[in-house]
Amino acid sequence: MEENKPRKRDRIKAGFSKLLKEDKLKAVSEYIENPGEFIALLKGFWYSDSEKQKQFDEFSENTISNFHIPYGISPNVLINGKIYMVPMVIEESSVVAAASAAAKFWGDRGGFHAEVVDVQKVGQLHFCYKGDKQTLQSLMPEIETELRASTKDMTVKMEKRGGGILDIKLIDFTDRLPDYYQLRVTFNTCDSMGANFINSCLETFGHTLQDYFLRKGETVEIVMAILSNYTPDCRVKVWVECPVYDLDGVDEHLDGKAFAEKFKKAVDIAHIDEYRATTHNKGIYNGIDAVVIATGNDFRATEAAGHSYAARNGHYESLTSCEINDDMFKFTLEVPMALGTIGGLTSLHPLAKESLELLGHPSAPELMTIAATMGLANNYAAVKSLTTKGIQQGHMKMHLANILNQLGATDQQKSAALVYFKDKTVTYAGVEEFLRHNNE
Repeated sequence: MEENKPRKRDRIKAGFSKLLKEDKLKAVSEYIENPGEFIALLKGFWYSDSEKQKQFDEFSENTISNFHIPYGISPNVLINGKIYMVPMVIEESSVVAAASAAAKFWGDRGGFHAEVVDVQKVGQLHFCYKGDKQTLQSLMPEIETELRASTKDMTVKMEKRGGGILDIKLIDFTDRLPDYYQLRVTFNTCDSMGANFINSCLETFGHTLQDYFLRKGETVEIVMAILSNYTPDCRVKVWVECPVYDLDGVDEHLDGKAFAEKFKKAVDIAHIDEYRATTHNKGIYNGIDAVVIATGNDFRATEAAGHSYAARNGHYESLTSCEINDDMFKFTLEVPMALGTIGGLTSLHPLAKESLELLGHPSAPELMTIAATMGLANNYAAVKSLTTKGIQQGHMKMHLANILNQLGATDQQKSAALVYFKDKTVTYAGVEEFLRHNNE
């Protein structure tokens, strides 16, 4: 029984990051019951093209393999009169199908309407100053001139593209933290997400600010210089609308007006109850994140901004809203989003580059409208299901294939299961029972 004893989980020796990839893989495999199978599995996800694999290895650190997520397409998405084939990278069943169904439904009713409210991004220089606050405020015009001059070489190209540093404000937080101030800086980074540009400017600001006060015989402590992922002034709005009678038939038990009113009530609940709002907004980001990932953008930053915005009124609430006026139904999503179409993984990741080509090489603002549209589409589909037949029927139908694969079903059993469960509720236990009675 010696082989059944748990493996000793010793600390991997220092210098792991300096090991060759093969040696990293071997070291990690010692934590697995069957190290040979583990190594073979991970190597099975390596690209046969060594140059392509090297490129992927260099995206991150301590890489030993690639992790694949499905790359799907939502076709014929009509936004502002233009048709898009939208790439979506997500592993959750039914998201692409739901967004596609919503896109088809609204495509017959004028499509999605979208506008970018603004594109301003924010960076912060956090510092402490023990001098007189009125003096600091009075020096700001002079300080700003020096700050802008110190970053002129960095901003010249961005300014030629129509961007650059827009505004520099002194924010006084000394009533909440002794001696603490910040410079809140707004930027326009055009089609770049701009994180490196913003952070480089801010760090230079820090050195310039210190030098400025040293010349006056004073000191400031630079605490940190970093962009903020909360971008309430880099925001996109997308909506769908139609007469309520155009919603006839959505629910077999309700006419269009009654369905619209029930749908609105569900959205209103997500405005007053944070438990519902969290799941409601998660569904929005199913759609948004799938596009953000497919185009090589930062989905964590995108979500962080959205969830902060959802709490802007002092409590966490829905990012979508619904209204019915004069028998017109309107469903709207307004959300902050800072995306880029040049630089970073958008240029390096081969599939991200193809995603942008598939979308027609959109500008950053256009990509914002596309991602937000898929968020609204997915949210519409989810709320529609919840207020009509329930979420599980459609979700579990899509999940059937995953359950069959988990249970090792043959192709013949899979085909039979699709027929059998066509008019039945899908559950794991039900599929298991079906396979027991249909064992070849």
